[in-house]
Amino acid sequence: MAGRQTPATRAADAAGIAYTLHEYEHDPRAESYAGEAAAVLGLDPDRVFKTLVVAVDDGDLAVAVVPASGSLDLKAVGKRAAMADPARAERVTGYVAGGISPLGQRRALATYVDETAELWDTVYVSAGRRGLEIELAPGDLVALTGAEVRALGRAS
Repeated sequence: MAGRQTPATRAADAAGIAYTLHEYEHDPRAESYAGEAAAVLGLDPDRVFKTLVVAVDDGDLAVAVVPASGSLDLKAVGKRAAMADPARAERVTGYVAGGISPLGQRRALATYVDETAELWDTVYVSAGRRGLEIELAPGDLVALTGAEVRALGRAS
């Protein structure tokens, strides 16, 4: 597993969190990275969460973690929130777009996790690179990121 270590897995290891890694062959033509993970791994897309970096009202960045099956209601993050520029998101988090994990980011950002995560015993988020998912308990995800749980998503 040493070759699969990422800042996300190192953060989980350092916190003593139980997790399972799921690796798959990423298709560069995939339109939705979280959707691809759900399909390839045979998972319910409501259980796989995408990590979105958002520019909030004060210009800072925040992270929204929402189900792959839906989309982010930006107003749930801030009145004038907008998706962050991908290059800025990569620079601040230390991850490449499509592989941004809510765990182990270069700079800790305010994090919001959609309330539906609590419906599952475990959820899947990016482990820090395309084609690698980390499965962990939603409570561990919230604790490790210092996230606030709220209604963020809307069905697509």
